[in-house]
Amino acid sequence: MRVLLIDDHPLFRQALAATISQIGVDVHIEQCDTLAALRERLACDAVATLVLLDLNLPDSAGIGGLLAIKAHYPQLEVAIVSAIDDPETVATAQACGAAGFISKAAGIEQLSAAVLALIGGETWFPDVDPEEARNGLTHTQARILDGVHRGLMNKQIAYELGLSEATVKYHLTGLFRKMGVQTRAQLLALARDRSG
Repeated sequence: MRVLLIDDHPLFRQALAATISQIGVDVHIEQCDTLAALRERLACDAVATLVLLDLNLPDSAGIGGLLAIKAHYPQLEVAIVSAIDDPETVATAQACGAAGFISKAAGIEQLSAAVLALIGGETWFPDVDPEEARNGLTHTQARILDGVHRGLMNKQIAYELGLSEATVKYHLTGLFRKMGVQTRAQLLALARDRSG
């Protein structure tokens, strides 16, 4: 089994690798410090049991890294390992196709249990309120995201929701930030993921 650890903090990466190597499963552990390095590894050999991905890398911030990996390797199991572990971030990662979410504050027992579950093909997420897991968005943001998903332009969304076009743009900016994306196309891909 091949596990790829993607984190720009070498001490954390080494500690995580040491923990994984002691859980009694025969795995080959590889480490990268950027999304670009991960892409190079996957270009040479896309076979991996699990990718453990930090949310904040020098070349990727927020959920954008997960979206980029899943866009090119949709079958790859990717779990987030992050110090940013609020319910909204966990719910967003889950909605974007993450196989799991492990807090960097987790103890060795919880970390080991999470990795074992993920390697075994199970998902692993901390307890999240079901409504928050479904969307993690305000009511207006959810309706605007639905409009994007249906292919509506800002003007059409504004008309449908009884808002000004400027208000729709304002909410879209918030959605981009919340979802960790930079373009409408990325947001659309995320909306399709969430509806699937």
